[in-house]
Parts: sequence; C-alpha cells; structure tokens
Amino acid sequence: MSEIYPKKKITKLGMIVNSQKPEAIEMARRVLRIVRDGEDTREASDGRLLMLLPPHEASVLGERGVSDDEWLNSVDAVVVIGGDGTFLRASRYVLDAAIPLYGVNLGHLGFLASGKPENIELDLANIRRGNYELVERPILQCEVFTDSAQVADTGIAKSPAHTFFAINEVVLTKNAIARLLHIEVRFNDKFFGLLPADGIIISSPTGSTAYALSAGGPIMPPHMRSMILAPICAHTLYSRPLLAAPDDTITLVPRSGGLDMTLTQDGQLAYEVLPSDRINIFLSKNSVIRTISMPGRSFLDLVQEKLGWGQSLVGEC
Repeated sequence: MSEIYPKKKITKLGMIVNSQKPEAIEMARRVLRIVRDGEDTREASDGRLLMLLPPHEASVLGERGVSDDEWLNSVDAVVVIGGDGTFLRASRYVLDAAIPLYGVNLGHLGFLASGKPENIELDLANIRRGNYELVERPILQCEVFTDSAQVADTGIAKSPAHTFFAINEVVLTKNAIARLLHIEVRFNDKFFGLLPADGIIISSPTGSTAYALSAGGPIMPPHMRSMILAPICAHTLYSRPLLAAPDDTITLVPRSGGLDMTLTQDGQLAYEVLPSDRINIFLSKNSVIRTISMPGRSFLDLVQEKLGWGQSLVGEC
C-alpha cells in the first residue's frame, strides 16, 4: 500500500495556530505576509494562494475571518502552527471535512507537525505548485458501552454511551491512587486474556511514535492499517506489545479499579470508566486524517532526526 495519494489543487489555505505561544502568533503573521505577497485579491485563478481564517485565529491575529462552516467548506488545506498538540486539535476540527493538514513545528518532537519554521516560505511555494506528498493516516474509533446501558439477555448494549475518534491513541489507566487494574482483553469478541497492569494503550500507526513508544511498542509508518496494543507497566513477565489486523476490534473490559479509572483520547480529552464498562476500539472505516509532507522529508527521515534511530555512537563515548 503506497503512502502517496492523489493530490488536490490547493488555492485556498486555512490556518490554525497555538494562540498560547507568542512565537506561534509571530509565525502566523509571517505566513500571512508570505501568502499576501503573492495573493490575487479577487480570485486564486492563476495558481496563487488565498488565506482564509476561522473565527478564533481571525480574532487572535486581528484579521477578518469567516464562519466555521464557510471555512470548512472552502479551504483546500490548512497550515497548523504550533506543536503536535495543536496538530491533534486541528485534526479533530477538520475530521469530517477531510482537509489536508501541514504542520509547522514550534514544539518538541514534531512527528505530526514536521515542518520547520526556517523552511516555511519554500514549503508554501511547494504547496502552491502541488509539489508535496499526501499521506492518509488511519485513525481509531472508540465506542464505550456503559454497564447501566447493557441488555440483560445479551450483555451487550444496544448503542454506545460515547463514540469518539483518536488520532494517536486511546488509553485506559488508573488515576492518582496506586491501584493495580485487571483488564479483560478481547479480540473480535473472543477472550484473549486478563491483563494485570497500570493501564493499557491502543495506538494508531500515527501514535506509534507517541505514548505507545514509551511503553515498548514498535514504530509503524503512519499509512499502515494496524493497531498497537501496549500494556503500561504490566505485572507479568509475558505481556508484550502486539499488532492487530486491519479489521480487528479490540475490546477492553475493566474488571477492577473501582471509581478510579480514566479513558483518555489523545491525551487531551478524558472519560470516566467504571468496572464492567465495555470499550470497543477499531480502525475507522470512513474517517482518516490527511497530512501534507514535503519531498525529501519521509517518515523514516523523521525517525532518524527525532529519535536518533540508526545513528552510530561509536567514537562519541
């Protein structure tokens, strides 16, 4: 499966900014200047770029903006300025519209927001010319069935109490109290095991370089269709991260933990979980995140640059 997909001509750019970082605001103003230096104020018929701002960014930058609906229905791609956290927020914002995202990294690792501030003018020119690669990243869909909603004769709820999507990972973990969890794990509703651990991570390929990596999980190219199951501090000697097939559904059922468990979405949103709640996680069949990368900056290049993979330390000790 190739990671390069057909590209849409880009004439109207949007922008999402981490408004809490002064350097991000400064970079956003720079992007506006670059775009406007080559902008046809009437139309973008000659291949020039137009910039459209959603309400929040327009307010922060003191610029004229458009409504959320108009913005989502008009822009061809979005420049995301900040770090990976800002990129995750932008991904949820454009999820239903499937708008490609290009991130300019002002954070730390920057696997999602992989663009460099010093390259922004060249990158915008490449986007305008169509000289970029478009990667479709599968995402997780999570359905939470609460115990109170379950049907007596089958034990399975008619409909989930919560449904959400995660770009990186879904994590079931304990809260502040140091209590061991026992999590029933099922694959396609077949019992797989009862895991004693501090928690468990279900990661998308994109999330393989995030929390799952610190739990010993493998690194996967972001276009692969697979999930990673990675225990957090498992209280066994046999539990290791494993990969799920593209069409698998992983089910988590906490069997202990009391009222001290949380299910988190990309480390940004949290949901309360009770014992015997049923959590189904699978790769979405209808939704993906599309990201823009520049020629010569492949995923493996990022792994080498950000994680130092394959770099010899001989002679540096």
